[in-house]
Amino acid sequence: MSTAIQHRMDAGPIAMSSERSPDPVPSPAPAPARASKLVPHRLTSWGRVKHVSTARITPAFSDQLPRIIDARAADRLLAIGLGRSYGDSGLNSAGAVLDMTALDRIVAFDPSTGVIRAEAGLSLSELLRIVVPHGWFLPTTPGTRFVTLGGAVANDVHGKNHHAAGTFGASVRRLGLHRSDIGALELSPAKNTELYRATVAGLGLTGLIAWVELQLVRVPGSYVGAQNVAFGGYAEFAAIARDSATTFEHTVAWIDCTTGLDGKSTRGLFSRGNWLPDGLYKAHDDRTSASLPIELPGFAINALTLRAFNKLYYTAGAMKRAPTRVHYAPFFYPLDAVRNWNRAYGSAGFYQYQCVVPPAAADTAIPEMLGEIARSGQGSCLAVLKTFGEKPSPGMLSFPFEGVTLALDFPNRKARTHLLFERLDAIVSEAKGRLYPAKDGRMPASLFRAGYPELARFTTLVDPCFQSDFWRRMTQ
Repeated sequence: MSTAIQHRMDAGPIAMSSERSPDPVPSPAPAPARASKLVPHRLTSWGRVKHVSTARITPAFSDQLPRIIDARAADRLLAIGLGRSYGDSGLNSAGAVLDMTALDRIVAFDPSTGVIRAEAGLSLSELLRIVVPHGWFLPTTPGTRFVTLGGAVANDVHGKNHHAAGTFGASVRRLGLHRSDIGALELSPAKNTELYRATVAGLGLTGLIAWVELQLVRVPGSYVGAQNVAFGGYAEFAAIARDSATTFEHTVAWIDCTTGLDGKSTRGLFSRGNWLPDGLYKAHDDRTSASLPIELPGFAINALTLRAFNKLYYTAGAMKRAPTRVHYAPFFYPLDAVRNWNRAYGSAGFYQYQCVVPPAAADTAIPEMLGEIARSGQGSCLAVLKTFGEKPSPGMLSFPFEGVTLALDFPNRKARTHLLFERLDAIVSEAKGRLYPAKDGRMPASLFRAGYPELARFTTLVDPCFQSDFWRRMTQ
């Protein structure tokens, strides 16, 4: 017998059935009070380096989407969600944006199979709040839960379990896409396959993702058995990563990039964990998050404070050698504990530099980059090393491939920072690696073209009426 639970007072019940592919329920008739509006809006990248003024359209119901696209196609559209793209892939200064966050309804959820379909504006945070009590979790999750389903697909996000599960797109069963030249389509790995592969990691350029059907994974509880392992150099990190890949589902390493001028002796903390089979299913509570209420002065993060923070963080982490029981929220989403943490970098903002290099080049390329960073004096509080597994990503422009990824946040020091990035770009290029568009705000177009071999095919599948500042920067 089917049951129903309430998602939102204005969204209706979640349809639950025993069918493997739940059929969508009709959207309610549009209400005048929530009709779509076109209003001027100032958009800022999550890194707070890019600021643009653009027109914003706010659809309230999914049946408005075809009409909006038809009426506004000449404006060069881009769908946006919760604004966690670090650079300009979520900006559209020469057109209009479709703010999808009001389209956040669950269409159907079957708690016996873990198949869920929802509108693209639903946040991962809200999805988890609903499914965790039923014993389900996301197949893979990025480092923040404040991402929409559409954004997770459009960037084919990855997480700590990439070596075991691959990217987010690997678990997308079906999705709905509205194109300006074709209309509404259903995409899947077996249906409209080329457009499916272009839309997963397609940066919102192949049309408007309206809904997503996802296969969740069963978990034995909502807590993780986590462990920190201190290491004293890149070679030691690589050995721990190899040993952990077969015994731990979730792995990632934080590094102190103010140490190791030679790049080889950079110290860090390797974090690994597995779900605990305690049968306790407790969803997170977003109301417990703190907030950074003000913008810190630009000089707050400097070489002195970076060294002090990193030393303290490493020392505290190295002391926690025994496995600990941790709820999934702080384990997967430590930065979500502080809303607006990006204000810590001051008015100039920050860049994130994230690259991946293949295994054959990693032992040389990663230490070279770490050495350049340490010698530049432009270290980072948030520096991450992670190994990607061999499971292929489904998208033409998916970022991960088998190898090692390095991600760091850098305060924007303008020319000084860009000179460092040029040196890092040269190492990535020599290693035949690539950068992550979702994190990028200044990648050279030549590096983008070299790093994504299916780019030419992808370009033919871009919707003629969808654009972004990133795409214009890469193609003009």
